[in-house]
Amino acid sequence: MALIALTGGIASGKSTIARRLAESGAVVVDADRIVRDVQAPGTPVLAAIAETFGAEVIAADGSLDRAALGAKVFGDADHLAQLNAIVHPAVRAESQRRFDEAMSADPEAVVVYDVPLLVEARVDDPWDLIVVAHAPVEERRRRLVEIRGMAERAAQERIDAQVSDERRLAIADVVIDTSGSLEQTLAQTDDLWERISTS
Repeated sequence: MALIALTGGIASGKSTIARRLAESGAVVVDADRIVRDVQAPGTPVLAAIAETFGAEVIAADGSLDRAALGAKVFGDADHLAQLNAIVHPAVRAESQRRFDEAMSADPEAVVVYDVPLLVEARVDDPWDLIVVAHAPVEERRRRLVEIRGMAERAAQERIDAQVSDERRLAIADVVIDTSGSLEQTLAQTDDLWERISTS
């Protein structure tokens, strides 16, 4: 099994790369989906979040109010660190379970871990390859505002809450430049798949 970490800043095009790799035959494990799963109603993680940040971060239906939680943690390094200390261990355990499951199903599988917070939480894990999706901050901010409808300030806060591009690029074995056209991003991704699947 090959275990590939795919990371990138918010709005870097990482999800586009992950989808293309899945279409090519990779098993993609999505860290954001795992986060949602471990924060589901009734989980210890959600209970710990409510205890730490208050009942106002829980919606009427018992689920996590992500907007309310985001308002508390983005732009506040201490609150973000508290949240990460609650969520990261659960995500680590569940992601490892999914890696093991993929390997049991197919020992030759190429597993791609789609993980935004690799530098913050998992950089020292034994990855076979670290792939970074990269676009300049200005382009990512534009995408957040124009495509996702965020206010300029909120977009910048989300970017600022993540590690710098320099730190992310410093750990890369492969950089996919997503600042150009979709076709250019997909061509680079196809080249990566050929490298992984024939090695």
